[in-house]
Amino acid sequence: MKEILAIHTGGTISMSQDDSGDVIQNEKNPIANQQSNLLGKNIKIVNEELFNLPSPHITPKVMFKIVNRIKKAKKEGYYGVVVTHGTDTLEETAYFLDLTLPNDMPVVVTGAMRSSNEIGTDGLYNLLNAAATAANEDAKGKGVLVVMNDEIHTARYVTKTHTTNVATFRTPTFGPIGIISKHHPAFFQELIQSEVVNIDNVCDGVFLIKGFAGMDGTLFDALNNDNTKGLVIEGLGAGNLPPETLPSIQRLLDRNIPIILVSRCINGVAQDIYAYEGGGIELQDMGLTICHGLNGQKARIKLIVGLSAGKSGKELAHFMSNAIS
Repeated sequence: MKEILAIHTGGTISMSQDDSGDVIQNEKNPIANQQSNLLGKNIKIVNEELFNLPSPHITPKVMFKIVNRIKKAKKEGYYGVVVTHGTDTLEETAYFLDLTLPNDMPVVVTGAMRSSNEIGTDGLYNLLNAAATAANEDAKGKGVLVVMNDEIHTARYVTKTHTTNVATFRTPTFGPIGIISKHHPAFFQELIQSEVVNIDNVCDGVFLIKGFAGMDGTLFDALNNDNTKGLVIEGLGAGNLPPETLPSIQRLLDRNIPIILVSRCINGVAQDIYAYEGGGIELQDMGLTICHGLNGQKARIKLIVGLSAGKSGKELAHFMSNAIS
């Protein structure tokens, strides 16, 4: 029998509606008490409530506590781990785990878009699919996975695309790496191996700013202080910014603050294509590092992990720009 540890951290999957229709946090997580024999006798889910937090309350330091619990689960002999999580920041926690956990045990993150007492609630269904995936031999070596709505996605590229739809989690550009039918997962793609980073702390002071038409240096100047350790910018198009931002960005670079550039577009990757003022070529020449393939929130998580591991200079730039990790 394969024992799968289900680590519950809160979110909609643990919530219910009150009499007025408002979705509220339960004192006790209802999903942690539900049992089902749909997975058969060869898979046993062991439930543990680590936290009971709405996902906007999740911080990188909380993510690090989940990492440590999963490492302990490996030593305890569990075959795999499922993490239930609120969907708002699920992709960030999943990617944090992906970057910091050894790739030697299946880890699957899941959640729900409908609370436990709503019609068509998807919490238990997603939990069972996640457990079936964590117990599957083919889930090994694929990094941390996200299972929602009968699809298997990589933590690296999945993102939440709709505020309420149960089919919200998508992988733009690349698509899911597997599907699930009747609790039976099947994989159709492989993920290029990522670099795993060992950290023993989580740094603060890493920020994310989105570019927009008519942007000036105001937001960048607000970050020009000793508390800022790193910055990710979601640039326009392939990775460009209005020229009015450049003096303020240069002042941040003069403080040796690493700045990472991604695209605000949901598909494609940031690239150094344009040579006009504020174009990606000039930004890269100034000292910004272009991060290929990640969205802004994922790039911020990666920058936090890199800085927490003590990376700086060329080592940090390579870590952030490397498209396979």
